[in-house]
Amino acid sequence: MSQPEKDVMRESVPSAGATFDVHGLVGIDVAPGTPGESQLRDMLAPFLGGSRAPLRLHISGETTAVADQSHAEDAYRFTADSLYLPADRVQIIETRDGYAIQGSGELLTAVIPLLDRLCIRENAAMVHAAVVDYRGSGVLLPAWGGVGKTSTVAKLVAIPGVRFMADDWAFLDADGRLMGYAKPMFLKPHHRTIYPDVFSGARKPLAPGWLTNSVAKLATAVHPVIVRYPKTAAFTRRWSPEHRMVHPEEVFGADRISSGALTRLAMFLERYDGSDARHEVRSPDWMTSRIVGNFHSELPMVSRRLIEALGATGLVPLEEFFSQKAAVVRRALEDVPCSLLRIPASWSADRTSDYVANLVSSKLEE
Repeated sequence: MSQPEKDVMRESVPSAGATFDVHGLVGIDVAPGTPGESQLRDMLAPFLGGSRAPLRLHISGETTAVADQSHAEDAYRFTADSLYLPADRVQIIETRDGYAIQGSGELLTAVIPLLDRLCIRENAAMVHAAVVDYRGSGVLLPAWGGVGKTSTVAKLVAIPGVRFMADDWAFLDADGRLMGYAKPMFLKPHHRTIYPDVFSGARKPLAPGWLTNSVAKLATAVHPVIVRYPKTAAFTRRWSPEHRMVHPEEVFGADRISSGALTRLAMFLERYDGSDARHEVRSPDWMTSRIVGNFHSELPMVSRRLIEALGATGLVPLEEFFSQKAAVVRRALEDVPCSLLRIPASWSADRTSDYVANLVSSKLEE
């Protein structure tokens, strides 16, 4: 049996469900038989285990009947404590200890924004960033997709004493502590020179570099449809020719993974049309605004649609959603040096990651 066939089989085998503990902040309970359980296990793997967290996400494939729903045209149906999105086949119900996420679609896209929401209630927030533990100092590198987060963590972790925390999503509490999220990494053709061991041996074929952008655009276009079908979503996440999925401990080793460190440096990375890198000091207020906006813009379209629906129906007013998150991030960055690094768009991933790693090292070794 081929590996793709094994993955499909794994998705169809009945399970006993799973529980995850996200840094003691939020517990996630996945009921047996939940659609997409295998991808939830993949993407939440670092948190697998029992949880005593007071706030919880209850995830299930069974949808509870809700009476007297209001209608927002055909977009969604809702009550004071529930929301149903027909197009995404997902229902959210507010519970005494958090939220129930129900439906037959891929529920991961609903988990992320609601996990963030519950973390905020515990004075923490999710961020879209590369994060490393630099000899006990937390380094926060928020950035847009494609800037070089995954490449940069490889260069930083190659430095003795530096450990991996995240290359995409992480957590930041109001006291300034960064908490890791060592979920699977998605390596693309341009990462070959940076992660040579991962690309050696017999593995699934990847699209050639010159096709990467086209494949990525196609994947983005079809994603809202694919997530309605958990088995298809799980298959494409693992076997898309756009990327190679690998767990961080396989790349760096379990001893090079860190779960937390106090933030000592925050540097926003972005590409621009200039020819030279520019490093500019920024205020914590500026960084807070960028982090909150960047996290939202980098969420999948289905996740953003859920946030919009929560706000439109009054379940979680948008001004509350963003202002409370901003308050947590702003407090976390109170005494943290913040800056913007503008990197020429023409620079390769290799050159960019070398530059960022050297700059981070110089700042922390001053």
